[in-house]
Amino acid sequence: MAFDRRTFMGASAATGAAVAVAGATSSPAAAATAPPGGSKGSRTYAFTVMGTTDLHGNVFNWDYFTDKEFDDKAHNDVGLAKISTLVEQVRAEKGRCNTLLIDAGDTIQGTQLSYYYAKVDPITARRGPVHPMAQAMNAIGYDAAALGNHEFNYGIPVLRKFEEQCRFPLLGANALDAKTLRPAFAPYSMHRLRTPHGRDVKVAVLGLTNPGIAIWDKANVQGKMTFPGLEEQAAKYVPRLRSMGADVVIVSAHSGSSGTSSYGDQLPYIENAAGLVAEQVPGIDAILVGHAHTEIPEYRVKNKATGKDVVLSEPLKWGQRLTLFDFELSWERGRWSVAKVSAKVLNSNTAAEDPKITGLLSDEHRKVVAYVNQVIGTSTQAMSSAEGPVKDVPIIDLINHVQAETVKAALAGSEWGKLPVLSQASCFSRTAAIPAGQVTIKDAAGLYPFENTLEARLLTGAQLKDYLEYSARYYVQTAPGGAVDPAKLTNAESIPDYNYDAVYGLTYDIDIAQPVGSRITGLSFAGKPVDPAAQFVFAVNNYRASGGGAFPHVPKAKQLWANSDEIRNTIIQWVKAKGTVDPAAFASVDWRLTRAGVPVF
Repeated sequence: MAFDRRTFMGASAATGAAVAVAGATSSPAAAATAPPGGSKGSRTYAFTVMGTTDLHGNVFNWDYFTDKEFDDKAHNDVGLAKISTLVEQVRAEKGRCNTLLIDAGDTIQGTQLSYYYAKVDPITARRGPVHPMAQAMNAIGYDAAALGNHEFNYGIPVLRKFEEQCRFPLLGANALDAKTLRPAFAPYSMHRLRTPHGRDVKVAVLGLTNPGIAIWDKANVQGKMTFPGLEEQAAKYVPRLRSMGADVVIVSAHSGSSGTSSYGDQLPYIENAAGLVAEQVPGIDAILVGHAHTEIPEYRVKNKATGKDVVLSEPLKWGQRLTLFDFELSWERGRWSVAKVSAKVLNSNTAAEDPKITGLLSDEHRKVVAYVNQVIGTSTQAMSSAEGPVKDVPIIDLINHVQAETVKAALAGSEWGKLPVLSQASCFSRTAAIPAGQVTIKDAAGLYPFENTLEARLLTGAQLKDYLEYSARYYVQTAPGGAVDPAKLTNAESIPDYNYDAVYGLTYDIDIAQPVGSRITGLSFAGKPVDPAAQFVFAVNNYRASGGGAFPHVPKAKQLWANSDEIRNTIIQWVKAKGTVDPAAFASVDWRLTRAGVPVF
């Protein structure tokens, strides 16, 4: 697909309007051959839209935190190099001129590869590098990509530079300039597919991003951009796209399909609204779903106004799957109409890495591997997060200790400097590990795979009790007595590991035999029961502080201090400064799971 950057940059900068992409016009040789599903007699035409989402900086089938080929229990593979092979297979089968390739966001954050080119050798530097994700996606030939919330993690300048480096538009119909309320990015793109019947098919791709950006990346977007709901913006743009002659309307939405929000009622807009968009906005044929990191090969939602099915598909994450939307169109009353849509996903573990992509980025890959293997200190013993969800383990204490020390130092000498400092952390990865002996950047960074920054908030003892009760929803209620399977104790109500917090500096039990809201017992500080009116400084990540996970009190609590550096970097710098990591200096068992007062473990 051809993409005219001058047209796009002019339209984007001057008006915020979407760019018209004139693509998929076949060569004379290709045009002479009727595409699959089409013949002059039948007056039908078939084409395929391929989709990825939540790539999160994955180009190679490589885990930079373990420094080896990626693998998981399901033997998934990751990365754009594998996706490229699948894409070329589909194009060979369908005809390149009968395909489009789009993405649903969260592209430039998530691996040390993407971190390196945002922070270590930044793309924003004068004569800086081209982002590996831009290089790979350009080479594969993406036609459009929606903005994800993690696109904003490194600030708007990094995102704008990435946008400049992409040969396809970044779409966000509900990403608005805060002052003018006009689109800050192209809302949509229009693509032409040449048919053997004389009249092109016009395919519109509408991009929608997540309203939660206003909470999760408040420091980067407040006063600069605003993010209204997906439904209202889709309702505004879909009729416009139809009036512009779109025969097919596809939405690329960085928003799950469940209709739920992790931030409760802090925003009036739904976080996971893709299903609601399909249900409420007439005129949409298919939605590429992102954000939720789930696999949905095909999901049909009936539109309330038209009664027609809208086909949704979500291709998992990290390049593990490729969605295929197969469209069949028929020529009726002087125009193309959609006769049938179906969706499925392809598994990237069935494909070899495309040497075109791995060769293109081999130098970048080698640089990052060398970077993450730099030795920054030593550890007196091995530590693992494997039991972190059910036990107070030293490796999570390490995160909390570093956060608490950092906040204490920041507040020293202030009016808040004499208050006790507590800290929260989650088991962000069940495979994080610090080896005995040499500790590298990858070991330390592996404790904290997210780009969160650190804040200090003021909480009372009563508020902390509420906070812990809310966190303890994570455990499945388990009656006293019977055998316990640790694998079945956690993730109640589908709560992810990163939304269960352990609080460092307090001592408490979690009685999982009790119902939600009545589980925290023996809550104490320095050997004494916590006074509900006592004040504490709470070291907390910006995601939680801004409402991520909908934990109580913290978002509205007084902010005493905030830092712009990633917690991951703070841990790395702490290890460098100490030289030696000794769990005896910071680790203790301060919380435990019980049933009717009897320890579970």
